[in-house]
Amino acid sequence: MTESADAPFDPKSPGLFPVPPMAEQERMVEAILFASAEPVSIAELNKRLPEGCDAAEAVSHLRSRYAGRGVHVVKVGDLWAMRTAPDLGWLMRTETVETRRLSRAATETLAIIAYHQPVTRAEIEEIRGVSLSRGTIDQLMELDWIRFGRRRMTPGRPLTFVVTDGFLDHFGLESPRDLPGLKELRDAGLLDSRGLPGGLSNPGDDDEGEDLTGQSELFED
Repeated sequence: MTESADAPFDPKSPGLFPVPPMAEQERMVEAILFASAEPVSIAELNKRLPEGCDAAEAVSHLRSRYAGRGVHVVKVGDLWAMRTAPDLGWLMRTETVETRRLSRAATETLAIIAYHQPVTRAEIEEIRGVSLSRGTIDQLMELDWIRFGRRRMTPGRPLTFVVTDGFLDHFGLESPRDLPGLKELRDAGLLDSRGLPGGLSNPGDDDEGEDLTGQSELFED
């Protein structure tokens, strides 16, 4: 018995049916992002969608459709997630939560890694002017805000540190280049006249001037 040509699409048997229309692909991506506790990559979306679907295009359409809504489709590093619109975050606050502030050492270390990544332990200590304790690194690792990067191809092949997608997600950033500059931090009252630790500045600031081009040969894959 042959099946009818206009039989309904069955996502469980993608090879037997035509690729679903883009509107249906959007709905599938929407369902996955909505149900996922963590941001999802395009590759993972393509694995879950029926054969022949284009997750990247579906995400692009979905992001446009959610623009201006109470929930946004946002990029977190190379991953995608659904998040409450930033200006509506206050609606989610139903109770006051007491949070522990990062120590000054952890705050300075995180700032150095974020603005100068990839950076080695020795470079962090040189910028701060003091030794870096293991507890500081452990605290930032436990928060999933930093991780090990590639080894630098210099004597001793030291490990480097970089910020994680979890850091970007927590602070609502698409990439490290979206970090606020010195002027923005001062205008928001988050930075005094001393500036960032070790004279740091945003890679996007005009006064930075550090050329990162050609650094790839300094690191081990």
